[in-house]
Amino acid sequence: MSIMLTKVTKRGQVSVPADVRKKLQIGPDTRLQWIVEGSTARVIPLPADPLKAFRGSGRKGLVKILLDDRRSGRRQEEAG
Repeated sequence: MSIMLTKVTKRGQVSVPADVRKKLQIGPDTRLQWIVEGSTARVIPLPADPLKAFRGSGRKGLVKILLDDRRSGRRQEEAG
C-alpha cells in the first residue's frame, strides 16, 4: 500500500499522482468511477474496453466447470 496526498483546486479538480497513473494505466481519456461509502470515497479507473480488460483474468477451465455445473443442475431439474 502506498499513501499519497493531493489537493482539490478551487474548481474541484484533483491531480492524480504520476506513480498512480502509471500503476493503474490511467491516461488522458480514462474515465474514473467514484464510489462514496459514508465518509470514504473510492476511485476506480474504468478501462476503455471492459471485455478486453477482463479477458484472461479468470482461472483456466473455470468456464467449463461452470457450464458443466449448469448442465448438471438442468438435468436434475428435468428428472424431478
